[in-house]
Amino acid sequence: MNKRIDANVKEKRKSGRPPEKLKNEMRFELPALSINEGIARAVAAVFISQLDPTYEELSDLKCAVSEAVTNVIVHAYKNKTGYIYITMKISGERTIRIEVRDKGCGIEDIKAAMQPLYTTDPDGERSGMGFTVMENFTDRLYVISHPGRGTKVTMIKTLSDARNIKGGD
Repeated sequence: MNKRIDANVKEKRKSGRPPEKLKNEMRFELPALSINEGIARAVAAVFISQLDPTYEELSDLKCAVSEAVTNVIVHAYKNKTGYIYITMKISGERTIRIEVRDKGCGIEDIKAAMQPLYTTDPDGERSGMGFTVMENFTDRLYVISHPGRGTKVTMIKTLSDARNIKGGD
């Protein structure tokens, strides 16, 4: 069984309902350099725009992508070279799934890292709010990490039906 089918079967088993049909997907990778954060954010905005999101939804998702990518740039490779792998999928009518992955150092304690104000560099410029921002701007946030092998952050958001909002009396 190929991996995509296997993943769909597992998703159905977990939720009890069939997985939503994939409408569109894109993948890209960038070197983990701070200059590429803006590129990742712009590419995400263009891809998400096909769903005609509200301004707030688009801004929220761009910010969430920015935080995830910045986490990779700052923490994953610890001043070594590496890549950021981004996958975006649209499924159902208006659901976007964004995965930001790296092959860096991984996170030792995910639960602690997801706490507001947690930082591994208290003397640095980091606020420790990255995961909190991602969590607040999406419907679901999943973090999988293996120390020494990397981290995958998955953000899922179902957009409102802007047509109904605009046309409501």
